[in-house]
Formats: sequence, structure tokens, C-alpha cells
Amino acid sequence: MKVKDACLEAMAQAPEGWPQAPLPEIAMVGRSNVGKSSFINALCKRKKLAYTSSSPGKTRTINFYNINGLFRLVDLPGYGYARVSKKDRASWAKFINDYLADRENLVDVFLLVDLRHEPNLMDREMYDWILDGQFSGTVIGTKADKLSRNKQGQAESILVSSLQIPDRSLLIPFSAVQGRGVREAWSRIDSILGQSESVDPQEL
Repeated sequence: MKVKDACLEAMAQAPEGWPQAPLPEIAMVGRSNVGKSSFINALCKRKKLAYTSSSPGKTRTINFYNINGLFRLVDLPGYGYARVSKKDRASWAKFINDYLADRENLVDVFLLVDLRHEPNLMDREMYDWILDGQFSGTVIGTKADKLSRNKQGQAESILVSSLQIPDRSLLIPFSAVQGRGVREAWSRIDSILGQSESVDPQEL
């Protein structure tokens, strides 16, 4: 897909702030500071479409990015940042869960995991939820450029084993610096949207 127009359509903490137009949505989930904003910017070839927070755990809204008027990329707040209060974590968990459970527009969920670190319990629980929800099971392994080729291969094997990814092709190594993984991610997105009744495949 060629991105002709991309904009931040809405920032919301509650369902009443979610966009109303029934466009298909692909959500990005992952730990704080995993690189969701960098991933969205790289996909859209925009440096500042999605802003990277200066402090991990600072983003407290669900951000909806409208792409070509055809679909939305949705950036969910990162989970697992230790310095956030338990009260804030509980509040974030509720509105994230509300979106994931109730959003009719949702057609897929991508899990982003830092390739340098083995997935933790929250990553594994989220991936289990993604698979149980009959989504594609796509995993984006971020910050691939920070590993040597040999260590990257080892990290990918650990990630596949830890998350029990059913098909290694579901793992897309990604680097915002190198632009690696962008083409593969778009191929996956095009395939997902092509299966959505809300999008004419000829528009992709």
C-alpha cells in the first residue's frame, strides 16, 4: 500500500472518544518503550506522525491514526512500566481491555516485542489472547539493528519458542533505523485488510 494520507484522527481514554466511522483497525500492543511509535512512523514514512514519549509509560491514551481514509493503525499504551502507580496501571488496563474486547472495528492485533529481550509474562499472556481471538498472530521484533546477525537469529529463535509462535513467518524482524521489515509488515496488513469486508482490495 502506498500511504498518500496519514493523520492522527483521535486520542481517547474512553469509548466515547473513539472514532465513529466504521473503518477496520489494526492495533499495536507491547511493553512501554518497545517502539510502537517508531513502527507506525516507519510504515507511514512520517517522522513525527506518532510521537515517541520522552518517558516510558507516559502515554495514557489510545491513539487512532487514519491511513488513506481506508483503515486505522491504533497505538495502545505500553504495559509493564514499573514506575507507573498501581492505580494508573489498573486504569490503563481497563480502557485497553475495553477496546480490545468491545471494538467492533478491530480486525487484527500486532504484538511488538524488543528482540533484545526475552518476552515476559505479560507478553506471553497478550500473545495467547491474540491467538485465542483468532487474529493473525503477527509479532513485530523491534530494534533488530541493535543486534549482530548471529545474535539476531538466536533472539528470533528464543522469541518463537517463548511465545510459542505457531509459524515462524509470523515473526517480522523490524528496524526503524534500517527500514527493515516495513515491506513485510505492509504485505501482512494488505492481506488482513483484503479479507475485511470494509475495504475494497482494489484500493490497497
